Amino acid sequence: MVASPFGVYVHVPFCVTRCGYCDFNTYTVGELGSAASPASYLDSVEIELARGAEWLAERGQLRAAQTVFVGGGTPSLLGAAGLGRIAAAVRSSFGLAPGAEVTTESNPESTSPEFFAGLLEAGYTRVSLGMQSVSERVLGVLERRHTPGRPMQAAGEARAAGFRHVNLDLIYGTPFETDDDVRASVAVVLDAGVDHVSAYSLIVERGTAMYRKVSRGELPAPDEDTLARRYEIIDAALVDAGFSWYEVSNWARPGGECRHNEIYWVDGNWWGAGPGAHSHLADARFFNVKHPARYSQAIAGGGLAIGGGEILTSADRHTEKVMLGLRMVRGIPTEWLGSGAGDVLDHYAGRGLLVVDEAAGRVRLTGAGRLLADGIVTDLLIAEDSAHP
Repeated sequence: MVASPFGVYVHVPFCVTRCGYCDFNTYTVGELGSAASPASYLDSVEIELARGAEWLAERGQLRAAQTVFVGGGTPSLLGAAGLGRIAAAVRSSFGLAPGAEVTTESNPESTSPEFFAGLLEAGYTRVSLGMQSVSERVLGVLERRHTPGRPMQAAGEARAAGFRHVNLDLIYGTPFETDDDVRASVAVVLDAGVDHVSAYSLIVERGTAMYRKVSRGELPAPDEDTLARRYEIIDAALVDAGFSWYEVSNWARPGGECRHNEIYWVDGNWWGAGPGAHSHLADARFFNVKHPARYSQAIAGGGLAIGGGEILTSADRHTEKVMLGLRMVRGIPTEWLGSGAGDVLDHYAGRGLLVVDEAAGRVRLTGAGRLLADGIVTDLLIAEDSAHP
């Protein structure tokens, strides 16, 4: 039996400002005051990684990390030296498997040629840069600080430093965005020469500044038909340029797929370190306390910083495997779906939204099906449940 892939995720909670659409576990300097700092955070993460490895070793579950992903927040605020400490801590505690992928997210405004050179020297193999859009109007609505041209410049600096794998993130569906804004953004991404693109539809999350503006009528809510059209614009442009989709929101040139994110999508295992980070090990899911000060206090107390968790039932894991697996280009084995899903499969296959490959024993989304992935998965799971009350 092939062991599930294993990775390490490290969460960096710091940001210069809070973007209006963001609901991630992030904090500005003003919000934290003297309660926490990058220095105390790095000290705590190093200790947590060592303790986490010890905890797994005691249970016979310690494995070298096949992937590492440093996300946030804004990891690049730690500088190459700080991110180098994180990579070194993972290497000395969990160890890195041969050919491990080591990624960090970065805000283009807090990077430089020297920064990327330092990352490469520290062992990073991949960089993910937040771009969102080239439209100043769109960036203003999103409350992003970077200038429209800086992400592409940063991507060029990363490639010049020696990074073969560079990602740019796009967000589409922002209020007042136009189709031409999206076309221009994709064109610039292609000019940047990156090998990976992530494109996410804007979701107005409850509790964010943007949610409050939409609720008050100051901004229009994203329109589903518009989101679908923008997705098709992005997909067509990327495919024409030699990219292939491998997950609904992710495209890559051959060999450019993000192996760490694939761990999430294939029901793999990962250890999450840092404030609010989530871990998944077999049937167990648990998460750290969210606030950086409480996190550091918990680590200083001599233990881990786990704030809660749950044991997943077989039904929970089945739901997640179907939900995430069907979003990938290779789809899922047909045998994962109970007999009660047969009519739903036939229905969506008849509409051209699913392909049921009987010879390969797999079911996968078509291009049109990607636009309705969540609804298709929901209907499949409901049909299974209805057949087995």
